[in-house]
Amino acid sequence: MSSIAPFRLAPFFRTRPWGFQDLRPWYDYRTTGEPIGEVWLTGEMCIAETGPFAGQTLKSITAEHPKELLGEAAAAGEFPLLIKMLFPKEKLSVQVHPDDALAQKHGFPRGKTECWYALDAQPDASVALGLKPGSTPEQIRAAIHDATLENYMTWLPVKKGDMIYVDAGTVHAIGPGAVILETQQTSDLTYRMYDYGSARELHVDLAMEAARMTTRAGKVVPVAEGDHSVLVNEHYFRVEKWPLDAGQAPAGLGEALDRVQMLFCTEGSLEIQGEGWESVAVQPWQLAVIPACTSIRVHCSVRSEAIRIVPVAV
Repeated sequence: MSSIAPFRLAPFFRTRPWGFQDLRPWYDYRTTGEPIGEVWLTGEMCIAETGPFAGQTLKSITAEHPKELLGEAAAAGEFPLLIKMLFPKEKLSVQVHPDDALAQKHGFPRGKTECWYALDAQPDASVALGLKPGSTPEQIRAAIHDATLENYMTWLPVKKGDMIYVDAGTVHAIGPGAVILETQQTSDLTYRMYDYGSARELHVDLAMEAARMTTRAGKVVPVAEGDHSVLVNEHYFRVEKWPLDAGQAPAGLGEALDRVQMLFCTEGSLEIQGEGWESVAVQPWQLAVIPACTSIRVHCSVRSEAIRIVPVAV
């Protein structure tokens, strides 16, 4: 059993030019300044709201208790996954992320593979995922110069409940109309290829080095496993959906793992209970961190739903 207790993290609101000034009903957050496009749930600056670590950042907790918190994921040297919500009011730039090998070639610890789970979607919501078959690097570079890159991209409709896997090297963009729960490697390496004429910097040479003409990106069909479903199970992360009736949750949701895990509430409420520490309440759009080797009990006062996220490779 871990010597540290589970804790809830406060979200951190990040400004983005493509976001919203009012995040209601998701969060009671409004601003008259720059719009908010991302809400980081496991960013290094996120602050613990409960337990003995209340008031400390996730970065400091991880640095002080790496093995107790992360377990087998401690080899990453930092919290292994960045989880965030995306609120696009406008199209995001067309971009690509490097894989681990390319990131390390340029002096960074890791690349960025990610996945997107659609918490909500309007009828016209869509994402661009990968390049059309037959596209060549020469055509893509010319299309960036001519502002016609969107013509070479594969656009997919998105509906609520879709899980989309985006491996490193996939040229992609997110359109407006969806609210996305994103799970990614802890990395901020993004190479913009096209940004609709904005003044933001492009990284064409780096992007062309990172981009792959064909990848494994795409929608993932959920796999039922008893009382829950596996939304995606890939090299860096496993994401599960647990529908929960009122009362005690299935024991499988509370089993101790050899690495850190995260519980994100999408409906109802979760009360995370255990021995030797105060229970942790988790409401919709909140996230709790469960240290490695920690058994918990999850109680729901009403019908609820939890997303469990576990790092795999680091």
